[in-house]
Amino acid sequence: MLLAVSSTGVAAFFDLDKTIIAKSSAYVFSRAFFQEGLINRRAVLKSAYAQFMYLLAGADTEQMERMRAHITAQCTGWDIAQVTAIVEETLHDVVDPLVYAEATDLIATHRQRGEDIVVVSASGAEVVQPIAKMIGATHSVATRMVTQGGRYTGDVEFYCAGENKALAAQQLAEEQGYEMHRCHAYSDSISDLPLLEAVGHPTAVNPDRALRREAQQRGWPVLAFSNPVSLRTRIPAPSGAQIAAAVGLGAVAAAGAAWYGLRRWQR
Repeated sequence: MLLAVSSTGVAAFFDLDKTIIAKSSAYVFSRAFFQEGLINRRAVLKSAYAQFMYLLAGADTEQMERMRAHITAQCTGWDIAQVTAIVEETLHDVVDPLVYAEATDLIATHRQRGEDIVVVSASGAEVVQPIAKMIGATHSVATRMVTQGGRYTGDVEFYCAGENKALAAQQLAEEQGYEMHRCHAYSDSISDLPLLEAVGHPTAVNPDRALRREAQQRGWPVLAFSNPVSLRTRIPAPSGAQIAAAVGLGAVAAAGAAWYGLRRWQR
């Protein structure tokens, strides 16, 4: 839902995982999805090991596209009702602890200056939107999956990653009157380099090695967030039904990112 056009012409664009929250918004569901038979043991083992390698190595454009193909193949046919039930049963584990205190302080600073907060994430829209609302964001942009007859078709309507994040931010800027040269962006991943380049004030947060190197070369600020706090103690948690449809996508996205990190490490 779009709110009123910004009065300041400035927005702060935030990535979600590893930037606002200390863990992947989807990766923490992998155990529950394995227990319910949505993913197999091999996928869990790949995710558990390769997630670490992915975080170290980051992901380039080619890998992001391969990841997208892996996501669609994995979740095709998943029953949204089953996903809803899993989310409702495991939501407590997902939200405690999750949010970086430093991120909430930074968001509060931008809001005090009258600037809009925009969460831009590769995770599914149904999980990103409630979290964005919790932290007081003005807008959110996220990946959208196609569903039919209560199941995922395997098609992606919009994959909010890489260049698409920057394009989505620029489109929103046109709609809301943001001046991109005055805007801020925060991310941990080299895959978000296009988004960081699109604004006048980019900042790396807990960056992977590739983004840290890029930030140092360009003289961008680098922030270290290290104090996660309980999400439930700061903002009310959404219902499982609100975020169910995208959790399947998000869980597979985390697994896919991990798998391609492992493939890159092996090469």
